[in-house]
Amino acid sequence: MAEDWPSRQVSILVPTAAGGNTDLMARFAAEYLQNKFGKPFVVINKPSAGGVLTTEQTVTSPADGYTILFAPSSMVLLTPLVQQISVDPEKQLVPVTNVGTGSQVLAVKRSLPVSNLTEFLDYARSHPGKLNFVVAGVNNISHLGPVLLFKRAKVDLVMVPQRGEPQAINDLMSGDVDAYFGNASVLLQQANSDKLKLLAVGTPDRISAAPELPTISETIPGFNFSSWNGFFVATGTPEPIISSLRQAVTEMVGQPELQKRLRELGIVPGGQSEAQVKSVFDHDREAFAAAVTAAGVKKQ
Repeated sequence: MAEDWPSRQVSILVPTAAGGNTDLMARFAAEYLQNKFGKPFVVINKPSAGGVLTTEQTVTSPADGYTILFAPSSMVLLTPLVQQISVDPEKQLVPVTNVGTGSQVLAVKRSLPVSNLTEFLDYARSHPGKLNFVVAGVNNISHLGPVLLFKRAKVDLVMVPQRGEPQAINDLMSGDVDAYFGNASVLLQQANSDKLKLLAVGTPDRISAAPELPTISETIPGFNFSSWNGFFVATGTPEPIISSLRQAVTEMVGQPELQKRLRELGIVPGGQSEAQVKSVFDHDREAFAAAVTAAGVKKQ
């Protein structure tokens, strides 16, 4: 019965490897939910391109709240735009609420003669095709976010693909590349480095971990490219289960100590209402589609 949920172990599927922002937030939630409900909430990491494995497992499992998904919104909205998959995440998954929204930061190598985003874009315009930016994999936020930014700013930079974020940041720190649009939780650790400069954040508002950093939207109005991370359940899951999960996560995120931990990582605490989640997904749907078009990505 939905009113008895959970009466046994709940599996939380995570489409990323252990250690990143998404996994970290999922584990915060799993610990809290297990303590609250008195039943095991077990995080299961299943990395795959576009999160296909976890999406398929969630939507093909019984819609009873015992197999739930913790993932970034980009997995649900972006993946179907860039690769052919056997399910329809938007129709077959229901976003419940988020634990947090991870900010992206635009960073450039220290030797560039710029001190803010406007100067960087002006410098790039005066040197068309001469600057480059590194991406941590393709068809993800680190790739499509800067592509959309540079298109709207009417600047021409060359893309340099890398396998992942550690390699991308190493390229930036060594001076081999000029710019990178990466996770705030990682780049903020380099805020005082003599190898790079942080110029702006991709969230709609400034983040408390670095309030001195302007938003990109202060220079490029309307630009917002960030990573919503939260829970999804299969379509058809009873509403009492969805409400219980949303309420519990909202209570968790409201705790001052967790909010402090999230903000220190450059993550905006979540616990969004159903209406707020809809607003985020409506915006991200349009932003991802525009970015895919700007990048000229063909569905694989």
